[in-house]
Amino acid sequence: MKLLHAQDVFISVFAFLISVNVFLWLGRVNIEGALDHLQLTPFVLLLSWLATKGTVPGLHGKRMLVVSWLAIRYAGVVVIGILAIAYFGKLEFVSRYVLGLYGFMLASGILANRLFLRWWYFSGRRELPDNFLQVLVIGTGNRARRLMQTYQDNSEWGIKIIGMLDPKPIQEHRGEGEVPILGDISLIRKILTEEVVDEVIICLPRSLLDDVHELVEACAEEAVVVKFLADLYEVEGAEVALQQIGTWPILTINPAPKQERSLVIKRVADLLITIPLMILLSPVFLLTAIAIKLESRGPVFFQQPRIGLNKRKFNMIKFRSMYADAEQRLAEIEHLNEAEGPIFKMKNDPRVTRVGRFIRRTSIDELPQLINVLIGQMSLIGPRPMSTRDVSRFSKGVQRARFSVRPGLACLREISGRSALSFDQWLALDLKYINEWSLWLDLKILILLIPAVLKGDGAS
Repeated sequence: MKLLHAQDVFISVFAFLISVNVFLWLGRVNIEGALDHLQLTPFVLLLSWLATKGTVPGLHGKRMLVVSWLAIRYAGVVVIGILAIAYFGKLEFVSRYVLGLYGFMLASGILANRLFLRWWYFSGRRELPDNFLQVLVIGTGNRARRLMQTYQDNSEWGIKIIGMLDPKPIQEHRGEGEVPILGDISLIRKILTEEVVDEVIICLPRSLLDDVHELVEACAEEAVVVKFLADLYEVEGAEVALQQIGTWPILTINPAPKQERSLVIKRVADLLITIPLMILLSPVFLLTAIAIKLESRGPVFFQQPRIGLNKRKFNMIKFRSMYADAEQRLAEIEHLNEAEGPIFKMKNDPRVTRVGRFIRRTSIDELPQLINVLIGQMSLIGPRPMSTRDVSRFSKGVQRARFSVRPGLACLREISGRSALSFDQWLALDLKYINEWSLWLDLKILILLIPAVLKGDGAS
């Protein structure tokens, strides 16, 4: 896949350079304009590299329509990125004609490259099997068979499973129509010596891990690559990674996988949206602050300790919508709670001021949390941060998985009924967001949030 990604980046930069030169030749841009466009090449390179993984298609197991759509989506991501740079950088020289041709050439180039590679490597599959990766599997159980199937389904350049070795002593057996069982693991040295083997994949249960040392040693003698199935402990949805710290190999099991590159893009998007938004909304901030001070004594902002990413505490900032002594009065009215679960909700809460009711209904009270987003304690999209009081009343350990992501101003709850939802429904939506998270999901929530806020549905 690394080779494919490198090809994609090369095609992207080449398509951009060709597009600029085509319009220079047609006379639609002059020499100066062409040179200005060429200054964008480093950005094209960066955007192409960032967008390539997870966006462009591979070679194997995808229909023509899917490959075409993924190529178009990749081109769209890169072009939109350039448009964003041009907009925020006020680069008036950027030609929409150049970008239009570039997007078309990029999508066409990615698609043509995939079709050519498919034809080149897979049309001669029967004639050139020896060019495929030759793999020997240690293990014959269901996990080993599922692994082989997955390995073959996800191979980009072709793979041949030459056979399996059973961890238990057995007579040599070959199953008809299946990957052959060549014998038991005592034959490992003989097979490595007599057969062409590129990789050995060890897929043994935990109870047989004592046999691994001899297998690895035999592969080392023959300079054969060894891969070890690392699902020693099955945790649904977990990400398993191996890293080396000094001379020590460390196996990491992360129950909440993190897409590092997508998280970087998410953070950059938070800043690009938040900074202009705070400037645009500064008059609203000023008028709200004046209204709050005129109605009641106390600070303009209300800060409350909340639990954030990885259970780190931070002070979430809101416009004060209650009287200054609201926290002290909570114990007096807690028996009037109208919400299910640990959260406190009361439709006609006597602690709320008149200004407070308005800014709550319009969600203006949440705007100061843009400051939390700016300093990195929150994100624009993510599960709402909870108070220590609410967290202490969680009924299930799995609910704490919400702390594996940065909390946000809005999430699925805000576009699905807001405070009208029960506490359990709220948490279920948070967990759904965490399990299904992607940049596209964030964009969808951001778009649907606008009409939800304007209607004020479920706001309190």
